Amino acid sequence: MSVVPVYLNNAATTWPKPECVTDAVVDFLTNGGANLGRGSSGRRDIGTLSLVLDCRIKLAALFGASDKEACLVTFCSGVTEALNVVLKGFFDHKTQRGLRVRFVTTSMEHNAVSRPLTSLSQKGAEVVTAPCDEFGALDPALLDGILSQTGHDDLVVLSHASNVCGTVQPLDRIANIAKRHNAPLVVDSAQTAGVLDIDARELSIAALCFTGHKGLMGPQGTGGVLWRADFAEQVLPRTEGGTGSFSHLMSQPDTMPDKFESGTPNLPGIAGLSAALSYLADTGIENIAKRERELGEVFLARLRRVPGVTLYGLPDMTENRLSVFALNIAGCDNGVLAGRLSDAGFDTRPGLHCAPLAHRTLGTLPEGSLRVSIGYFNKASEVEAFWDCVESLI
Repeated sequence: MSVVPVYLNNAATTWPKPECVTDAVVDFLTNGGANLGRGSSGRRDIGTLSLVLDCRIKLAALFGASDKEACLVTFCSGVTEALNVVLKGFFDHKTQRGLRVRFVTTSMEHNAVSRPLTSLSQKGAEVVTAPCDEFGALDPALLDGILSQTGHDDLVVLSHASNVCGTVQPLDRIANIAKRHNAPLVVDSAQTAGVLDIDARELSIAALCFTGHKGLMGPQGTGGVLWRADFAEQVLPRTEGGTGSFSHLMSQPDTMPDKFESGTPNLPGIAGLSAALSYLADTGIENIAKRERELGEVFLARLRRVPGVTLYGLPDMTENRLSVFALNIAGCDNGVLAGRLSDAGFDTRPGLHCAPLAHRTLGTLPEGSLRVSIGYFNKASEVEAFWDCVESLI
């Protein structure tokens, strides 16, 4: 049994955070603290403006955009808010013009995608769900066939990788198909941003939605959207109010980033996110991915030696898999097992992981599964200790 806490729930949020993240949050609250665009242009005000612009530039660069496109980064509370801003704002824009909207998605989506789409379907949108296979992978040919149908304004929205079983979708092929059919592609990168390289410009992604607190290693309450400029014009803002700019106007500005950023953003969180992005740049995403793959190999090698374990998703560590593992053990309720693991010092997550559609696809409804998700700061010895504990419990 482990006596030192071992965190294996990085798909929920990465932990620990780099020390520079905590330092940046404390420094902003202690030495900065000015609101964004709501001051007299004193030292503190300029400091906040510089901080936010610097974070936008880092995010643009991370996702393949230029410094000049930093204004196309919209800050949100996380990927869930970002997806709501994009999907509902697109629907509003199209329906105001009397156009029929169809959303095309997959059977592996998190509720951050599926719940907004359910809400929009009740307002008249058509939602088509492309089925994934038993490993959670989408066959791009299915998407091609759906988009070949005409008579509506299509938008494709999907998760780059499953938060349940770690299966990574073939984003390059999906992007090419969406582009060929002139369908905007919206990507939920909650599990991949900071772990896999994503070039939104090369892939012509209309809206890349990201969260700051997972692979980007920033604080909770941060995230946003990197827009393609032409697509941002096709989306109406969901929130209107003070932007610190264009105060003479009684309507929401169309200028980016003001269009989608009313009210005060999470400035301490943005300070921490900016520091985290610097840490990622210094460490190298490729090095982070390599380490997590190596730890995933250790995990799978040990799993194969334990009788009664069923693994969901792809069976091997490949470029199409993250180190996010869903499993069940014969004779063990995954919730009870998670509780006993927690008592022994191992943090995991049981149940449905806010993704019932994915569990239906994987064949794990209604009980769900035990999810073990490895992060950059884990060690091989911790992975081995986890399986030692599992074997002792079963």
